[in-house]
Amino acid sequence: MKARYTLSLLLLMVPLTVPARSFGEEAIQRINDIEYAKVGNHALLLDLYLPQAKTKPPLLVWIHGGAWRAGSKSNMPLMQLVKNGFAIASVDYRLSPVAKFPAQIHDIKAAIRFLRGSESKYGYNARKIGILGSSAGGHLVALMGVTNGHPQLEGDLGDFDQESSRVEAIVDYYGPTNFMTILTQSTPHGLSVRVPALQLLLGDDPHNQPKLARLASPVFHVDAKDPPLLIIHGDQDPQVPINQSHELYGAYKKHKRDVTFEVIHGGAHGGPEFYDAARIKLVEDFLRKNLTDKIAPVDNIQQGK
Repeated sequence: MKARYTLSLLLLMVPLTVPARSFGEEAIQRINDIEYAKVGNHALLLDLYLPQAKTKPPLLVWIHGGAWRAGSKSNMPLMQLVKNGFAIASVDYRLSPVAKFPAQIHDIKAAIRFLRGSESKYGYNARKIGILGSSAGGHLVALMGVTNGHPQLEGDLGDFDQESSRVEAIVDYYGPTNFMTILTQSTPHGLSVRVPALQLLLGDDPHNQPKLARLASPVFHVDAKDPPLLIIHGDQDPQVPINQSHELYGAYKKHKRDVTFEVIHGGAHGGPEFYDAARIKLVEDFLRKNLTDKIAPVDNIQQGK
Protein backbone atom coordinates (compact mmCIF):
# COMPACT_ATOMS: atom_id res chain seq x y z
CA MET A 1 0.00 0.00 0.00
CA LYS A 2 2.81 2.36 0.87
CA ALA A 3 4.61 1.55 -2.42
CA ARG A 4 1.42 2.19 -4.45
CA TYR A 5 0.92 5.55 -2.64
CA THR A 6 4.53 6.55 -3.32
CA LEU A 7 4.22 5.64 -7.03
CA SER A 8 0.97 7.61 -7.35
CA LEU A 9 2.58 10.64 -5.71
CA LEU A 10 5.54 10.46 -8.12
CA LEU A 11 3.21 10.25 -11.13
CA LEU A 12 1.36 13.35 -9.92
CA MET A 13 4.65 15.20 -9.58
CA VAL A 14 6.00 14.33 -13.06
CA PRO A 15 4.12 17.09 -14.98
CA LEU A 16 5.44 19.65 -12.51
CA THR A 17 9.05 18.81 -13.45
CA VAL A 18 8.56 19.24 -17.22
CA PRO A 19 9.96 22.63 -18.34
CA ALA A 20 7.22 25.08 -19.33
CA ARG A 21 7.21 25.93 -23.03
CA SER A 22 7.01 29.66 -23.71
CA PHE A 23 5.77 30.10 -27.27
CA GLY A 24 6.13 33.89 -27.05
CA GLU A 25 9.79 33.77 -26.05
CA GLU A 26 10.61 31.15 -28.70
CA ALA A 27 9.08 33.38 -31.39
CA ILE A 28 11.25 36.41 -30.58
CA GLN A 29 14.81 37.12 -31.65
CA ARG A 30 16.73 39.62 -29.52
CA ILE A 31 19.88 41.24 -30.86
CA ASN A 32 21.76 43.12 -28.15
CA ASP A 33 24.16 46.05 -28.31
CA ILE A 34 23.86 47.13 -31.92
CA GLU A 35 25.98 50.25 -32.40
CA TYR A 36 23.96 52.95 -34.13
CA ALA A 37 26.43 55.83 -33.79
CA LYS A 38 29.56 56.89 -31.96
CA VAL A 39 30.57 60.10 -30.16
CA GLY A 40 34.32 60.05 -29.69
CA ASN A 41 34.96 56.77 -27.88
CA HIS A 42 31.37 56.56 -26.62
CA ALA A 43 29.45 53.88 -28.54
CA LEU A 44 25.69 54.47 -28.74
CA LEU A 45 23.83 51.17 -28.59
CA LEU A 46 20.37 49.71 -29.05
CA ASP A 47 18.72 46.31 -28.56
CA LEU A 48 16.44 44.95 -31.26
CA TYR A 49 13.49 42.62 -30.65
CA LEU A 50 12.13 40.85 -33.75
CA PRO A 51 9.03 38.63 -33.94
CA GLN A 52 10.24 35.67 -35.98
CA ALA A 53 6.83 34.58 -37.23
CA LYS A 54 6.14 37.87 -39.03
CA THR A 55 7.70 39.17 -42.24
CA LYS A 56 8.65 42.87 -42.23
CA PRO A 57 6.95 43.75 -38.93
CA PRO A 58 6.21 47.43 -38.22
CA LEU A 59 8.95 49.10 -36.21
CA LEU A 60 8.60 50.76 -32.81
CA VAL A 61 11.30 52.55 -30.81
CA TRP A 62 11.35 52.50 -26.99
CA ILE A 63 13.09 55.28 -25.01
CA HIS A 64 13.69 54.56 -21.31
CA GLY A 65 13.19 56.95 -18.42
CA GLY A 66 15.37 57.69 -15.40
CA ALA A 67 15.34 61.49 -14.98
CA TRP A 68 17.72 61.76 -17.99
CA ARG A 69 20.56 60.68 -15.71
CA ALA A 70 19.91 56.95 -15.23
CA GLY A 71 18.04 54.03 -16.79
CA SER A 72 18.89 51.50 -19.48
CA LYS A 73 17.68 50.05 -22.77
CA SER A 74 17.58 46.64 -21.05
CA ASN A 75 14.36 47.61 -19.23
CA MET A 76 11.88 47.40 -22.11
CA PRO A 77 8.30 46.85 -20.82
CA LEU A 78 6.51 46.20 -24.11
CA MET A 79 7.32 42.54 -24.84
CA GLN A 80 3.62 41.87 -25.41
CA LEU A 81 3.74 44.14 -28.45
CA VAL A 82 6.63 42.09 -29.85
CA LYS A 83 4.58 38.93 -29.29
CA ASN A 84 1.74 40.68 -31.11
CA GLY A 85 3.88 41.25 -34.20
CA PHE A 86 5.83 44.51 -33.75
CA ALA A 87 9.60 44.90 -33.95
CA ILE A 88 10.98 47.09 -31.16
CA ALA A 89 14.32 48.86 -30.90
CA SER A 90 15.17 49.83 -27.31
CA VAL A 91 17.64 52.71 -27.43
CA ASP A 92 20.29 53.94 -25.03
CA TYR A 93 21.29 57.60 -25.23
CA ARG A 94 23.90 59.76 -23.50
CA LEU A 95 22.78 60.45 -19.94
CA SER A 96 23.00 63.89 -18.40
CA PRO A 97 26.11 63.15 -16.26
CA VAL A 98 27.87 62.40 -19.57
CA ALA A 99 26.41 65.13 -21.79
CA LYS A 100 23.90 67.93 -21.38
CA PHE A 101 20.87 68.63 -23.57
CA PRO A 102 20.48 68.51 -26.58
CA ALA A 103 22.83 65.48 -26.72
CA GLN A 104 19.98 63.12 -25.78
CA ILE A 105 17.73 64.17 -28.66
CA HIS A 106 20.65 64.17 -31.11
CA ASP A 107 21.31 60.54 -30.14
CA ILE A 108 17.71 59.42 -30.56
CA LYS A 109 17.34 61.12 -33.94
CA ALA A 110 20.55 59.38 -35.02
CA ALA A 111 19.03 56.07 -33.88
CA ILE A 112 15.94 56.65 -36.03
CA ARG A 113 18.10 57.42 -39.07
CA PHE A 114 20.19 54.30 -38.42
CA LEU A 115 17.09 52.13 -38.09
CA ARG A 116 15.70 53.41 -41.37
CA GLY A 117 19.02 52.86 -43.10
CA SER A 118 19.27 49.32 -41.69
CA GLU A 119 15.74 48.20 -42.64
CA SER A 120 16.83 45.62 -45.23
CA LYS A 121 19.57 44.24 -42.97
CA TYR A 122 17.23 43.39 -40.09
CA GLY A 123 14.00 42.79 -42.00
CA TYR A 124 11.49 45.10 -40.27
CA ASN A 125 9.35 47.80 -41.91
CA ALA A 126 10.75 51.27 -41.14
CA ARG A 127 8.72 53.29 -43.64
CA LYS A 128 6.65 54.53 -40.73
CA ILE A 129 7.93 54.34 -37.14
CA GLY A 130 6.17 54.66 -33.80
CA ILE A 131 8.12 55.99 -30.83
CA LEU A 132 7.24 55.32 -27.18
CA GLY A 133 8.82 56.28 -23.87
CA SER A 134 8.14 56.83 -20.18
CA SER A 135 8.94 59.71 -17.81
CA ALA A 136 12.16 61.33 -19.13
CA GLY A 137 11.75 58.98 -22.09
CA GLY A 138 8.20 60.29 -22.52
CA HIS A 139 9.61 63.82 -22.70
CA LEU A 140 12.16 62.75 -25.30
CA VAL A 141 9.68 60.91 -27.55
CA ALA A 142 7.27 63.86 -27.47
CA LEU A 143 10.11 66.22 -28.35
CA MET A 144 11.23 63.84 -31.11
CA GLY A 145 7.79 63.79 -32.66
CA VAL A 146 7.24 67.55 -32.76
CA THR A 147 10.71 68.64 -33.95
CA ASN A 148 11.21 66.87 -37.26
CA GLY A 149 14.09 68.54 -39.11
CA HIS A 150 14.70 71.13 -36.38
CA PRO A 151 18.17 72.58 -37.11
CA GLN A 152 19.27 72.72 -33.45
CA LEU A 153 17.91 69.32 -32.52
CA GLU A 154 18.61 67.14 -35.54
CA GLY A 155 22.34 66.69 -34.95
CA ASP A 156 24.75 65.04 -37.36
CA LEU A 157 25.63 61.77 -35.63
CA GLY A 158 25.93 58.45 -37.41
CA ASP A 159 26.39 57.32 -40.99
CA PHE A 160 22.81 57.66 -42.26
CA ASP A 161 22.37 61.40 -42.66
CA GLN A 162 20.45 60.80 -45.88
CA GLU A 163 17.64 59.14 -43.91
CA SER A 164 14.73 60.91 -42.21
CA SER A 165 14.42 60.99 -38.41
CA ARG A 166 10.68 61.58 -38.68
CA VAL A 167 8.32 59.41 -36.63
CA GLU A 168 4.68 58.78 -37.50
CA ALA A 169 3.15 58.06 -34.07
CA ILE A 170 4.05 59.02 -30.49
CA VAL A 171 3.12 57.32 -27.21
CA ASP A 172 4.11 59.49 -24.25
CA TYR A 173 3.88 57.80 -20.85
CA TYR A 174 3.79 60.57 -18.19
CA GLY A 175 6.60 62.69 -19.64
CA PRO A 176 7.44 66.32 -18.77
CA THR A 177 6.43 68.69 -21.56
CA ASN A 178 7.08 72.27 -20.35
CA PHE A 179 10.21 73.03 -18.36
CA MET A 180 9.02 76.59 -17.77
CA THR A 181 6.03 75.46 -15.70
CA ILE A 182 6.89 72.06 -14.26
CA LEU A 183 8.53 73.35 -11.07
CA THR A 184 5.61 75.61 -10.11
CA GLN A 185 3.25 72.67 -10.66
CA SER A 186 5.31 70.22 -8.59
CA THR A 187 4.78 68.87 -5.10
CA PRO A 188 7.66 69.16 -2.58
CA HIS A 189 8.54 65.55 -3.39
CA GLY A 190 8.43 66.33 -7.08
CA LEU A 191 10.73 69.30 -6.62
CA SER A 192 13.24 67.18 -4.71
CA VAL A 193 13.50 64.92 -7.78
CA ARG A 194 12.96 67.37 -10.62
CA VAL A 195 15.16 70.32 -9.63
CA PRO A 196 18.48 68.42 -9.53
CA ALA A 197 17.51 66.42 -12.63
CA LEU A 198 16.78 69.55 -14.66
CA GLN A 199 19.88 71.33 -13.38
CA LEU A 200 21.98 68.39 -14.51
CA LEU A 201 20.23 68.17 -17.89
CA LEU A 202 20.26 71.90 -18.71
CA GLY A 203 23.26 73.05 -16.68
CA ASP A 204 21.13 75.27 -14.44
CA ASP A 205 17.60 75.93 -13.23
CA PRO A 206 15.21 76.26 -16.22
CA HIS A 207 14.36 79.85 -15.29
CA ASN A 208 18.06 80.75 -15.51
CA GLN A 209 18.25 79.05 -18.92
CA PRO A 210 14.91 80.04 -20.49
CA LYS A 211 16.02 79.77 -24.11
CA LEU A 212 17.40 76.26 -23.62
CA ALA A 213 14.45 75.25 -21.44
CA ARG A 214 11.99 76.30 -24.16
CA LEU A 215 14.03 74.50 -26.81
CA ALA A 216 13.79 71.34 -24.70
CA SER A 217 10.02 71.68 -24.07
CA PRO A 218 7.70 69.88 -26.53
CA VAL A 219 4.76 72.29 -25.96
CA PHE A 220 6.67 75.12 -27.67
CA HIS A 221 7.22 73.11 -30.87
CA VAL A 222 3.74 71.75 -31.63
CA ASP A 223 2.38 72.76 -35.02
CA ALA A 224 -0.15 71.65 -37.61
CA LYS A 225 2.11 68.96 -39.13
CA ASP A 226 2.89 66.89 -36.06
CA PRO A 227 2.15 63.14 -35.93
CA PRO A 228 -0.67 61.53 -33.90
CA LEU A 229 -0.07 61.42 -30.16
CA LEU A 230 -1.28 59.14 -27.35
CA ILE A 231 -0.63 60.39 -23.80
CA ILE A 232 -0.95 58.09 -20.76
CA HIS A 233 -0.61 59.70 -17.32
CA GLY A 234 -1.69 58.95 -13.74
CA ASP A 235 -3.70 61.65 -11.97
CA GLN A 236 -1.78 61.03 -8.71
CA ASP A 237 1.70 61.25 -10.21
CA PRO A 238 3.99 62.70 -7.49
CA GLN A 239 6.96 63.29 -9.80
CA VAL A 240 5.63 64.64 -13.11
CA PRO A 241 2.42 66.64 -12.56
CA ILE A 242 -0.44 65.54 -14.80
CA ASN A 243 -0.80 69.22 -15.80
CA GLN A 244 2.29 68.66 -17.95
CA SER A 245 0.29 66.25 -20.09
CA HIS A 246 -2.70 68.58 -20.07
CA GLU A 247 -0.45 71.27 -21.54
CA LEU A 248 0.72 69.03 -24.39
CA TYR A 249 -2.83 67.83 -25.02
CA GLY A 250 -3.98 71.46 -25.18
CA ALA A 251 -1.22 72.39 -27.63
CA TYR A 252 -2.26 69.52 -29.91
CA LYS A 253 -5.91 70.53 -29.68
CA LYS A 254 -5.01 74.14 -30.49
CA HIS A 255 -3.39 73.00 -33.73
CA LYS A 256 -6.18 70.51 -34.47
CA ARG A 257 -3.86 67.52 -34.34
CA ASP A 258 -4.80 63.92 -33.59
CA VAL A 259 -4.36 63.38 -29.82
CA THR A 260 -5.73 60.91 -27.25
CA PHE A 261 -5.31 61.42 -23.51
CA GLU A 262 -5.69 58.35 -21.28
CA VAL A 263 -5.86 59.28 -17.60
CA ILE A 264 -5.20 56.46 -15.13
CA HIS A 265 -7.26 57.42 -12.11
CA GLY A 266 -5.28 56.78 -8.94
CA GLY A 267 -2.18 56.12 -11.02
CA ALA A 268 1.21 57.29 -9.76
CA HIS A 269 4.51 57.57 -11.65
CA GLY A 270 4.47 54.28 -13.54
CA GLY A 271 3.44 50.83 -12.37
CA PRO A 272 1.90 47.66 -13.84
CA GLU A 273 -1.44 49.36 -14.58
CA PHE A 274 0.27 51.35 -17.33
CA TYR A 275 1.09 48.11 -19.18
CA ASP A 276 -1.94 45.95 -18.35
CA ALA A 277 -4.00 44.24 -21.04
CA ALA A 278 -6.38 47.19 -21.48
CA ARG A 279 -3.56 49.76 -21.95
CA ILE A 280 -1.55 47.45 -24.21
CA LYS A 281 -4.64 47.10 -26.41
CA LEU A 282 -5.13 50.88 -26.40
CA VAL A 283 -1.51 51.40 -27.46
CA GLU A 284 -1.61 48.63 -30.05
CA ASP A 285 -4.82 49.91 -31.65
CA PHE A 286 -3.38 53.44 -31.78
CA LEU A 287 -0.16 52.22 -33.41
CA ARG A 288 -1.85 49.95 -35.95
CA LYS A 289 -4.16 52.79 -36.97
CA ASN A 290 -1.28 55.20 -37.55
CA LEU A 291 1.45 52.93 -38.90
CA THR A 292 -0.53 51.56 -41.83
CA ASP A 293 0.28 52.55 -45.41
CA LYS A 294 -2.22 55.38 -45.69
CA ILE A 295 0.41 58.06 -46.31
CA ALA A 296 3.43 58.36 -48.58
CA PRO A 297 6.51 56.31 -47.62
CA VAL A 298 9.46 57.98 -45.96
CA ASP A 299 11.37 58.10 -49.26
CA ASN A 300 8.82 60.62 -50.53
CA ILE A 301 8.85 62.81 -47.41
CA GLN A 302 11.28 65.70 -47.46
CA GLN A 303 13.32 66.52 -44.39
CA GLY A 304 11.72 69.22 -42.26
CA LYS A 305 8.09 70.07 -41.61
